[in-house]
Amino acid sequence: MNSQKVKVSVLIICYHNSARSQMAEGLLKTLYGEYYDVYSAGSDPTIVNPYAIKVLAELDINISNNRSKSLKEFEDLEFDYVVTVCGGVEAAACPYFPGGKKYLHESFEDPAAVDGTDHDKTEAFRKSRDEIKEWLTKTFKA
Repeated sequence: MNSQKVKVSVLIICYHNSARSQMAEGLLKTLYGEYYDVYSAGSDPTIVNPYAIKVLAELDINISNNRSKSLKEFEDLEFDYVVTVCGGVEAAACPYFPGGKKYLHESFEDPAAVDGTDHDKTEAFRKSRDEIKEWLTKTFKA
């Protein structure tokens, strides 16, 4: 008899599915992947930001093969949790996904909006990564 536990499904969304939602997906999979099936998407997908890939690699999390996905790919699916991670001025206009049993929102500033040197951008992504990780560990306990 197979007594395998059913995982809780989570969809993490923001606009471009390039930075915050990608980092959140990679972090949640790494932290609690045995308990959660984790996906991410955006209302206007672009590409996975190289800085998101870089700062997660610092934690031995590889998202280099991820791709930005549209919310349309998940139409007609239902998720236990739909999580929005938009922040700053865009927080009020986060995309909406109708297939959630429960909705969570946490506002994170967009590190991709930071202008400056490579160091400035890397630091902005590290800050977002660490804030997202802290929130995930408090919110999604094993």
